[in-house]
Amino acid sequence: MSILVVGSVALDSVKTPFGEREEVLGGSAVFFGVAASFFSEVRISAVVGEDFPPRHLDFLASRGIDLEGLQRRPGRTFRWKGYYDYDLNDAHTLDTQLNVFQDFQPELPESYRDSEFVFLANIDPVLQRRVLEQVRSPRLVLCDTMNYWIENRREELLKTIGMVDIMLLNDAEARQLTGEPNLIQAGRSILKMGPRRVIIKKGEHGVLMLGPDSFFSLTAYPLEYVFDPTGAGDSFGGGFLGSLSRYEEFGEEELRRSVVYGSVMASFNVESFSCDRLGELTREDVEKRFREFMMMTRFT
Repeated sequence: MSILVVGSVALDSVKTPFGEREEVLGGSAVFFGVAASFFSEVRISAVVGEDFPPRHLDFLASRGIDLEGLQRRPGRTFRWKGYYDYDLNDAHTLDTQLNVFQDFQPELPESYRDSEFVFLANIDPVLQRRVLEQVRSPRLVLCDTMNYWIENRREELLKTIGMVDIMLLNDAEARQLTGEPNLIQAGRSILKMGPRRVIIKKGEHGVLMLGPDSFFSLTAYPLEYVFDPTGAGDSFGGGFLGSLSRYEEFGEEELRRSVVYGSVMASFNVESFSCDRLGELTREDVEKRFREFMMMTRFT
């Protein structure tokens, strides 16, 4: 089993009503990769600058993540600064410095080109397709996006959506992409664009998964303390695809079980800033919360 993630590695400065952190480890590839590493081998394709702290590389390596595809370029690492009010579903961006990420061109090492599972994190849809051109025959491709690409690269995004197996996006993005206010109708519209499944993230309100003849709704895992939702969606993706990579077939039962694992990993992620909570977990912690979640949502 091998999972390739192509996305960002960043230094985040985040403020929430419960605390503040400066230049901590972040980025879509990081949150996804750390969450997925509890289930499978992970390979990262991303770029950092000369200023990227070695301790972060040591942390990623300690999770067994393959860093051969992590490019180091002259210049500064991608930085994001933002804050959350008490509505933790809504991030407010104060500053974005793309730096070396602005010219990122994913060139996969030869050892990555046989990856069985691919997560196309939130990058330009043209670059997402360039990744697919380099991977020989992946068993499953999961794709994420954001409002910027929907607004500014719509036609390119639609081409990419037509080439992937599962589309992952949040509720606002689903509505924006389709023009449908109802999420079920939005999901059905996205299915017509080409993917076999659509997963719509709803933050603290859970997640929806739609297929041509199926519908699954899951609440979020109830938490007493939420410190920082940054990276929750990517952690969900890591848990979901990490879990799914363990199966030979991707039937409805395997997909639903993997949605639960995705929600479990996202719930751990938001309990601290950066990857602090994910970094201290054991696999037994993950399985224990999975079992608790299953018991909470059973009604027969």
